Formats: sequence, structure tokens, C-alpha cells
Amino acid sequence: MLAHIRYLLPLLSRDTRAVTAIEYALIAALIAVVIVGAATTLGSQVSSTFNSVSSEL
Repeated sequence: MLAHIRYLLPLLSRDTRAVTAIEYALIAALIAVVIVGAATTLGSQVSSTFNSVSSEL
């Protein structure tokens, strides 16, 4: 069993595909959070602008 683990550990440490996939997933999640935050902020600002224009008319 220990020999099997010693054989597998170097093989797993060379495989960086999973680490890269996790990094890309974290970047995508961060971008999604920024987009949602920006849309929320801009949405409320646009709504108040339209309400101001509507009340002036």
C-alpha cells in the first residue's frame, strides 16, 4: 500500500490540469461577481435617472 502511494504521488504532482481548471473557475467566479455588482449599481442609477426624467415630464 505504501509503495503504491509512493508511486502515485509523483504522478499526481506532475498533473497540473486540475489546478489550472480550478484557477480558471475562480477567475470566472470573480468576473461574475464584478458583473453582478456593476449591474446592480448601474441598474439603480439608471432607474433613478428615469424616475427623475419621468417626474420632470
